[in-house]
Formats: sequence, C-alpha cells, structure tokens
Amino acid sequence: MKIIVMGCGRVGSQVSQLLNSRGHEVTVIDHYDQDAEMRLGPGFKGKIIHGLGFDEKVLLESGIKKADAFVAASSSDNANIVGARIAQKIYKVPRVVARLFDPKRAEIYERLGLRTISLTAMGAERIFEMITHSDMEVLQNFGHGEVSIIATEVGFSLEGKLVRDLTIPGEFSVISISRDQKAFIPTNGTQLVEGDILHIVVQSTGMARLQSMIEN
Repeated sequence: MKIIVMGCGRVGSQVSQLLNSRGHEVTVIDHYDQDAEMRLGPGFKGKIIHGLGFDEKVLLESGIKKADAFVAASSSDNANIVGARIAQKIYKVPRVVARLFDPKRAEIYERLGLRTISLTAMGAERIFEMITHSDMEVLQNFGHGEVSIIATEVGFSLEGKLVRDLTIPGEFSVISISRDQKAFIPTNGTQLVEGDILHIVVQSTGMARLQSMIEN
C-alpha cells in the first residue's frame, strides 16, 4: 500500500516505522527540518517531505493522487482535521484516519464519516490496524479505541463456517449478521453464507488474530 503519514511526532514516527517494516510504501510529511529523520532513524526506507500536510503542493509531491491511505498524526487537531478532510473529500483517498486530542471533536467528525483516534498510548498500533486491515471496516470505537465494532463480508474462506468459529471470549464475537437485506442476531451454531455482512465486536488486542482468521 502507498501510505502518507502527516506528522512525525511520537505516534506519527511509530506508525511510519511500523508500516515501513511491514513492506508498505510510506511517505512522511513533517514541517520540521531535521526531527523527522532523527525520529525515523537510518532504517526507514520511505520518503520524507518537509512542509505542511494540508498544502496542495506538498500533498501532490507526496503522491496523494495515488495514495491508498492517509494518516493525519500531527500535534495539532486543527491541522489533522483539515489534512484528513482534504485527503478524504478532494483526493478521494480510500482510507483516512485522523488523530485527535479532543475526544469531543473525535465524536463529531466520526459522525461525519471521518475515522478518528484520540488516544496516545497504543496510538501507532491502533492506526496501523485501522489502515491495513482492508477486509474489516471499523464502524464504531468505544472508550479510547480499546473496543470496536467492525463489519466484514463473508467470502470463500468463511463460507460454511459457524459463528462459534469466529468467537473467542474476551477478544471478539459476532453480534449481528445481515443477509438478504435483513439483519438478525446469530447463535453460535449459525452457519455463515457467502455475501453475509458480519458485525463483530472486537478488543483491540484481538484485531490481528481476527484478521488472520478472516483471511484464512
């Protein structure tokens, strides 16, 4: 994936390093001259652009027209909101996540369709999950992102399995299935049908395990 990360503070640098280490093509936008290079370290293989993450020239230089994802992780809520909205609305970037310090703002912008994260600890891992778990759409976060409700479509790999096969107490469980334009609450013995839309409640620590089960 081609991913742009706006901001190279503690969270921005961590998520950039994490994405880079997993083989993604990462471009970091940061307005400081040397801090980004120092934070990312010599092992970072991505691109670093100095400038503002909502400046048109900078965004075009970063390759936003071909970006698969945009992460707004600067230290300013206002800058993150502006950058994320430009990426989402003007350049139609498929996956956009904004880090916001003010939880009230996060709630407002989530209602407007902008995926946000307002915590600092666990921030890089949470952003990584939201950006890279392509088969799972995060519909709602609770608390500081420790619990989420995600949606995923049943494909060939899940067809015929039972709800109990996607249930691990304390990590994740299927709470609803939409089939033939109708939703219902399943039992552990409900069999999955290709095309079903599953709504799953998942603990953040179980996201990677759930993704693995969905893919396999």
